[in-house]
Amino acid sequence: MNLLLLSNSRSPDGGYLTHAGEAIREAAAGRKRAVFIPYAGVTIRWDDYTQKVQGVFLPLGIEVATTHNSENPAALVAQAQIIVVGGGNTFSLLKCCRELGLLPLITRQVQAGAPYIGWSAGANLASPTICTTNDMPIVEPGGFDALGLVPFQLNPHYTNVLPEGHQGETRDQRIAEYLAANPAQRVLGLPEGDWLRVAGSQIKLYGPRPAQWFRAGQEPQTIDAPCTLSLG
Repeated sequence: MNLLLLSNSRSPDGGYLTHAGEAIREAAAGRKRAVFIPYAGVTIRWDDYTQKVQGVFLPLGIEVATTHNSENPAALVAQAQIIVVGGGNTFSLLKCCRELGLLPLITRQVQAGAPYIGWSAGANLASPTICTTNDMPIVEPGGFDALGLVPFQLNPHYTNVLPEGHQGETRDQRIAEYLAANPAQRVLGLPEGDWLRVAGSQIKLYGPRPAQWFRAGQEPQTIDAPCTLSLG
């Protein structure tokens, strides 16, 4: 498989995916046509969302079609050269993909070699489930099972920082709750600015910040980028 899973879309300079341009070009592997799945967008019109993404991909020589403007979204995904899944609300994304029958089609295309490029909610969707998203469950997605393109859970936008005086749980505490209920799983806390590249069975971490690797009953392990993840 060929995956690019980004924690976030907004770059430190304020640009949209400007930090990811070379990674996107490398993951695209010379392919020139992508299908964008915009359903994580809730407070942005899908037409506007598509234009933002086209503004990133067209300068890289990649044309972008979108499922929401297609008479047959399933057929579009089933023939996709590149699959691009944007961020927003993961519950909305999963609900729409499930209702349109896109999940097995995405999996089939990616297993056949189509690059998968996702950020935030789009990265969450690549996990076995969406249970480690940070998003509010604003819609009922018909179950939490997702694509399972990677064999562990992702937590994009990972940070364990709390504002002074805030009395809620830290992110580490929330992940510990998930692992207490799902002790066989593992979670990768992916900080903003970081991304994963999956090529075949090799998974590499890139970016400016250390990630955190969580297992049930163990202290979080700090992982400095760049590195190859060990799943043992």
